[in-house]
Amino acid sequence: MTFGQRVRELRIATSMTQLELAERLDVSMSYISKVERSRLQSGDYPSEKFIHKLADELRANEDELLLLADKVPVSIRERIQQRPALFRMLAAMDSRSLDALERTLGDMSSLLS
Repeated sequence: MTFGQRVRELRIATSMTQLELAERLDVSMSYISKVERSRLQSGDYPSEKFIHKLADELRANEDELLLLADKVPVSIRERIQQRPALFRMLAAMDSRSLDALERTLGDMSSLLS
């Protein structure tokens, strides 16, 4: 899923029109349309500040939107900087191993709750 597809999905889920969202974010409706259709020029890509406001308006997960926009959230960037070797190992894992790790972490998380 692309950033634009997710924005459109979230906007529709909140029963908001492109015009309503544009007015709330103080941008043009054509900008929202371009975001949703992934038709932005390189200089027009949404900033982290815009994505934060967008997440608030759409009641969405800001980290998810940042990642879909190819921007690494600060909290994740800081963890990567603290433990670069660990993240290199994660990046080198195949999908099957990552799935197993995710299940294990989910199981551990539920035990700690």
